[in-house]
Order: sequence, then structure tokens, then C-alpha cells
Amino acid sequence: MKNIVILGSTGSIGTQSLEVCEKEGFKVKALTAGKNSKLLEEQARKLKPEICALQDETAAADLKLRLKDTDIKVLSGKDGILEAASQSCDMVLNSIVGIAGLLPTLSAIEAGNDIALANKETLVTGGVIVNREAKRRGVKILPVDSEHSAIFQSLVGAPEGSLKKIILTCSGGPFFSKTRSDLENVTAKDALKHPNWDMGAKITIDSATLMNKGLEVIEAVHLFGISADDIEVLVHRQSILHSGVELSDGAVIAQLGTPDMRLPIQYALTYPARSNNAFERLSLADIGTLTFERPDTNTFRALPLCIEAINKGGLYPTAVNGANEEAVSLFLQGKIKFLQIAELAEKAMLNTENKQSFTVEDILNTDKAARQLVKDFVS
Repeated sequence: MKNIVILGSTGSIGTQSLEVCEKEGFKVKALTAGKNSKLLEEQARKLKPEICALQDETAAADLKLRLKDTDIKVLSGKDGILEAASQSCDMVLNSIVGIAGLLPTLSAIEAGNDIALANKETLVTGGVIVNREAKRRGVKILPVDSEHSAIFQSLVGAPEGSLKKIILTCSGGPFFSKTRSDLENVTAKDALKHPNWDMGAKITIDSATLMNKGLEVIEAVHLFGISADDIEVLVHRQSILHSGVELSDGAVIAQLGTPDMRLPIQYALTYPARSNNAFERLSLADIGTLTFERPDTNTFRALPLCIEAINKGGLYPTAVNGANEEAVSLFLQGKIKFLQIAELAEKAMLNTENKQSFTVEDILNTDKAARQLVKDFVS
């Protein structure tokens, strides 16, 4: 039996991760969330973790009352999340949304816990530091994102140094084939209509702008030690081929499957084993056709912006990510237009004083400044 900590257990990835843990018979040692005390109570009563933590202090106080008849320890605030991440366990699955996942990842690594990473912002903003600390502590980082899991799976058995190119696929989101003029006045309701995946609001908007794919390019650079120039992004509308690799002899190896996040979650939690499950099986005959196209980087500016940011390195990816997080929030509130999300992210990058050598404090300060620039735009 494995002992697992789930960070962000009330979100889309978190709830599916708990489903996998139940199926596998894993012990869930700790659960964390932002402020959903009601759902966290339900999860806690079912799975009986030792610790629950909520970022929101008021929600944590509410959860403490809800669980007063149990022996579950309830923690609150940032320190509570970090304490949960530091619990001795076999693996910490981090599905916190946004840069808020960075410090918990570092706390988990410092405690010597292996990481199942669904929080791409951890590597987007702090990849250099995270990889250095993971190497120092002998900690494994296993990807949970469907694309990076596919790349990871495709590299199993490949000789060291044989990776020549990553093929990173994306669905194209709800606005595939649209022009900039078509997107001028689209609403959040329009952007949340993802054709294939059922995800949280933030990542669904990122998929619509292709910012998600840009952030995944940055993540792949840190996960697989390859330059952005050796990552080819392709629009694959069917979301069946989740990504792949080209090796030194020209062989292309890819992972295919139905669009079900439980598969990469299960693989990360059970690695290197492959566990039986009752998930829907892929029928290529039923799918019939798989298509691949180059993305329209003139319309969807977020993708080339992220590539520029990682090629220049330093704090630029942090600035882009922070501005994007704030801009997506404003777009969901109807305060800015869809195309302004990428425009504000670019403006934040251009206004960032870059450093190639930086600390966690530099990352957090850059993130704060990028967010403030976006807030100032609407004030």
C-alpha cells in the first residue's frame, strides 16, 4: 500500500486522483484545498486522512467544526498547505492551480517525497530551482499532464541521449480555425466550451488561448532537458494521440488513448507498474481518422510568446504566467476581452527586469509585479 498526499483534492484532477487512490487501495494521508470546506469534509469522512488543510482561513475554521467528531487534524493558510505537503509519504500529487503550487512542491521535495506533478506552473516559474532540489534530494518528478505523461511513457526504454524531438499535441480548443477578428468579442461562456476535455475554468481558458500549450512547452523543457526549438506543437482535434517523441534513428513513438485524465494519474501513482482498470478503451476503428495541423500562431499569440519567454529564460516565463493567471481571472469576470489575455502577458514580460540567476523570492516578486500590471490595466 502506498501513502499518498493530494494537494488540491477538490478540483478536477484532485477528485479523479482520489478515485484512482480508492481503486488502488492507497492510503490517502493528507488532503488540501483552497476554500471548498463542504467537499473536503465529504472526502475526509470517506478517506479518513490524518490531515486536511485549507488555504482560506475562514473555510478552515468551518472545516474544523465540521470534523470536530473525528481525529483528523485541520490546518489552515499557506503554512498548513506546506505542512501537509511535507508529510512523510510515498508520493505527493500536486494538482493546485497556478503558481500557488510552487512552494508546496518545494516543501514536498525537501521532505524527500516523490512528486506526481499536475501543477505545470511549478516548472514554468521555478523549473531550474525545482530540478536542482529534486536532484539534491533524490526525488522523482512524474508528470500527470496528459501530454507530458505521454512523452514520459514514449521514452520508456529509450537509450539516454536518443531524444531528438518532442511532438506536443493540442486540441486547438473551442476557437480552432477562428481569426483574430472572429475572436474580438467572444465571451467566457464561449471559451469554456472545450471540445474534448472536462477541466477547470482556468485551464479551459488557457486551452482556448493556446497559453496552456505554451506553458506546456516550457514545462517540457524542464522535464525532458530539451530546447523549445526541438518541440513541435501540432493541433490534433481528436485528442487521441496525447503526444510523442522522435528518437535519434528517426523512429516516432507516441501514446494514444481516450481523453481520460485518470489514465495519466494512475500511471504516475502506480509507476512503474501498469494497473488494470475499467476505463473506456480506445477503438481506432471507431475514431476512423486522426488529423494533425500546425497551430495558427498569428491568431493565438500566447503560444509563440511562451516559446520566446523560455528561449530568453530567467524570469520571463514567470512574468508571462503571472500576468496570464490574473488576466484569465479578469476575462472570466468580463472585465477584459479574450485577445487581451495574451497582450497583457506580453506586456508583463516586456516590463520585467530579467535575471538568469534567481531565487524563489525573485520568482514571487516577479509574479506579483506581473499581476499588478494587469490589475492596473483595468483600474
